[in-house]
Amino acid sequence: MLAISGVHTFYGHIEALKGVDLEVKEGEIVTLIGSNGAGKSTLLMTVCGTPQARQGRVMFEGRDITREPTHLIMRNGIAQVPEGRRIFPRMTLLENLQMGALVNKPEYFAEDVDRVFAIFPILKDRQDQRGGTLSGGEQQMLAIGRALMSRPRLLLLDEPSLGLAPMVVRQIFQVIREINSKLGTTVLLVEQNAYHALRLADRGYVLANGAILMSGTGAELLANREVRAAYLEGGH
Repeated sequence: MLAISGVHTFYGHIEALKGVDLEVKEGEIVTLIGSNGAGKSTLLMTVCGTPQARQGRVMFEGRDITREPTHLIMRNGIAQVPEGRRIFPRMTLLENLQMGALVNKPEYFAEDVDRVFAIFPILKDRQDQRGGTLSGGEQQMLAIGRALMSRPRLLLLDEPSLGLAPMVVRQIFQVIREINSKLGTTVLLVEQNAYHALRLADRGYVLANGAILMSGTGAELLANREVRAAYLEGGH
């Protein structure tokens, strides 16, 4: 579904991605782990066209989207949940969902709202509440729900557990599994919580200093000594 080949991305003269190769097959959950500044968020943003790769190619469902503008990429089946959620705080929850639905036909709206509320029942009772007054966990649920309103075939998740309580983190990861299994949505997950991410993922990649260090199944990377020492607190 997604094939990233030899991608180099720059911010000015600074090379943030250094020849990255990564593949996501239809129906998979693939995770990308790494430390702060490794280039994880940059990779997701490069897939979405901002910034565009200076070298290499990004292919989605067999089509080269490397030079496509972001709005066309989003219209053609990719949605991103950005780091830090970035909901519209002065809009109501329902208005935030409407923003996510702009790329779809209006007749899908009621059905898609019902689907989001089925996944996140707590949001139904808060649909007239301003986004900025929601808790951190509720805002993350809203950010995911907003992305789902576009009916994506590929969902990009950037640090969905960031700043959340452990109980909410477990809930968010369970929802990601359900989105994948019940809705059939393919997922590319960027996450610092390597333990939860690798347990969830079919496959994973380790990114450091803008380059892929290793890849394998989630179980293989969980068992890898280097991964455990670097990202799992000495194997805890």
